[in-house]
Amino acid sequence: MFFQSAYTDVTPAEALVMIQEEKAVLTDVRESSEYAESHIPGAVLLPLSVLSEKAEEVLPDPSVPVLVYCRSGVRSVKAAKILASMGYKEIYNLKGGFLAWPYERT
Repeated sequence: MFFQSAYTDVTPAEALVMIQEEKAVLTDVRESSEYAESHIPGAVLLPLSVLSEKAEEVLPDPSVPVLVYCRSGVRSVKAAKILASMGYKEIYNLKGGFLAWPYERT
């Protein structure tokens, strides 16, 4: 049986292209205090701590691609797996998280 990963890791450069071309909903899964301090422009906040309860509200269409990130990539992997278990079809994880993001920050 072929096993398909629940998500695909993308580099910051690949993520930037996805964001610029609006190919995915950029989703920050850190806590609100981290988001308020700094985040990638255009990101919606959906903390891992409330992801299961709030995902359908913040990300209503499970067929729309989602690009998740956190501080270093650990929480976003957990978030990607949870989203996949909830029926989201196309999930991308920013490899290295916000720490690896060399581009504009808000």
